[in-house]
Amino acid sequence: MKLKSVFAAILLVAFFAAAAFGAEYTINAGIGLNDKSAQFQSLKFFKEVVEKNSGGKIEVVLFHSSQLGDDRTMMEALKMGTQEMTCPSTAPMTAFVNAYKIYDLPFLFANEEVADYILDGPVGKKLLDMLPAQGMVGLAYWENGFRMLTNNSHSVKAPEDLKGLKIRTMENPIHLAAFKVMGANPTPMAFGELFSAMQQKVVDGQENPWGTIFLQNYFEVQKFATDTGHVYSPFVLLIGKGFWDGLPDDMKAVVQDAADQAKIHNRELNRKMNAEYLEKLKEKMEVTILTPEQKAAFQEACQPIYDQFAKDIGEDLIKEVQQFISEYKK
Repeated sequence: MKLKSVFAAILLVAFFAAAAFGAEYTINAGIGLNDKSAQFQSLKFFKEVVEKNSGGKIEVVLFHSSQLGDDRTMMEALKMGTQEMTCPSTAPMTAFVNAYKIYDLPFLFANEEVADYILDGPVGKKLLDMLPAQGMVGLAYWENGFRMLTNNSHSVKAPEDLKGLKIRTMENPIHLAAFKVMGANPTPMAFGELFSAMQQKVVDGQENPWGTIFLQNYFEVQKFATDTGHVYSPFVLLIGKGFWDGLPDDMKAVVQDAADQAKIHNRELNRKMNAEYLEKLKEKMEVTILTPEQKAAFQEACQPIYDQFAKDIGEDLIKEVQQFISEYKK
C-alpha cells in the first residue's frame, strides 16, 4: 500500500514538473498540513519570492495535505531525488539525525523568543550542518509552535488527570516517554489517521499546536483542551542535497534568501494565527489555561526525561542549549 502511495506521489510530481516547461529548475515542495495553515501560506510567500528574484528560472510547485506522503516519506524522497523540498517538524527528523531529539525535550523553551534565539544561533546552525550527510540541506527554521493537549474525556489541569488516557503522539521516543511518565497511555500514529481515530474513540486525545487543532477540525471530536505548551515544535525547510548541488551559486543565493525572508513571515503569521485560533477554540471546546503553578507541575513531572535521554541526545549538547538559554534570560 505504501509503495502505491509513493508511486502515486512520484507520478504527481512528474506531472507538475512537465507543466513547468518555462523554468530551468523546478522545486516540488510538499507539506503535511492543509492549504489554510501558516506553513502553506509561508510556502506561497517563498514561492513568490523565488520565482520573482530568479527571473522565472526557478518554478516552485506546491503540494499540501500530505499529497506527496507523510513527513518521513517526503524526506526519503528528497534523499532519492524524486522530490525537491519539504518542511517537516523536527520530531520525524530524528530518524535521520539523532541530535534533533534535543528539540523534543519537554518544556525546553519557555517562549517563542527563547526558541528563536536558540534556533537562529550556533546550536541551530550546528544541527542544520548535520543534514547534508543525510542527503538534505536545511535552509531555515520555521515554526509549528507549542504543542497543546486535547481529549474527549475530561478537563486536564494536573499531570494526574492524564492517568489512563490514550493520547496520540508522533512516533518519537521522547514524546512517548514524556506522556508515559505523566501517567498517560501514549499511542503513536500517523497524522493522517488521527481524526478518524479520535472519531472512532481509538484514542482519547492528541497534542498539537492551536492552529493544527483548529484547522484539522479536532474540536468536532474533542471536548477539552489545555494549554500545556509541553514541547515547542520547529519546522525545518529542507531541500534535497542533489538538487541543491545542481543549482548555480546565484540561484542558491535566491533560494536561501527566500527561505530567510519566509522564516520571518512564517513566525509572525503563525503566532498571529495561533492566537486567533485559540480564541475560536474557546467557543467550541472547554479550554483550560494553566496557571504558572499548574504548568510547573507538568514540567516537574517531565524532569526524569532529561536524565533518561541525556546519553542518547548528548549531555554536552543539552548543556550547551541550557547555557545559551541562561544567557538569553540575562
